Amino acid sequence: MQSVSGEAWVAIDLLNHKLDRAFDHIDAGGGGSVARGDLLGLGARVLVGFGESPTSVTGSGLVDGFDAIWAALADALGRDRDARLSREDFRDGMRAAFVSGDRYEPVFRPVTVTVAGLCDPDGDGLIGPREFRTMLSAFGTAYDDVDAAFDRLDRAGRGRLTVDGLVVAARQYYTGEDPNAAGNWLFGPL
Repeated sequence: MQSVSGEAWVAIDLLNHKLDRAFDHIDAGGGGSVARGDLLGLGARVLVGFGESPTSVTGSGLVDGFDAIWAALADALGRDRDARLSREDFRDGMRAAFVSGDRYEPVFRPVTVTVAGLCDPDGDGLIGPREFRTMLSAFGTAYDDVDAAFDRLDRAGRGRLTVDGLVVAARQYYTGEDPNAAGNWLFGPL
């Protein structure tokens, strides 16, 4: 049996905590398990928040992206795509597909790029507090936590985030084990 150092346990606990929060974003009803429709529901909340139709090019791309994430989770777990996943299943699938697996860049990252793009309606590469709040509201982040998250991600103190910075923060959040990464604050304090 291989031992795990205390530092490694902290990293594992941190990532598990973030993945549990991600599970809660999908399990909006609090049922304790999630299915494909729950993840697509999160995508729908994002689209509604930004007034984007699911049949637009951006909207259908986001729906297809969330569907691809679910397929990667199910495939990593060897499950049918119609299966329900427990919190532990979700963690295991995220780790297998996107943390230690090779599915982040081709599957997960394009979704983060699309969501970040929705936060930048004028296409200038910058995201203001209002658009950031809209995104976090769709994920169910508490109102008071949005400002704290924005401030932590706005390391330069400009009152704006960059689209690229938000994409990097998402990767740090969903796959990272560095306790000092700014992306840990993507959805507010842990």
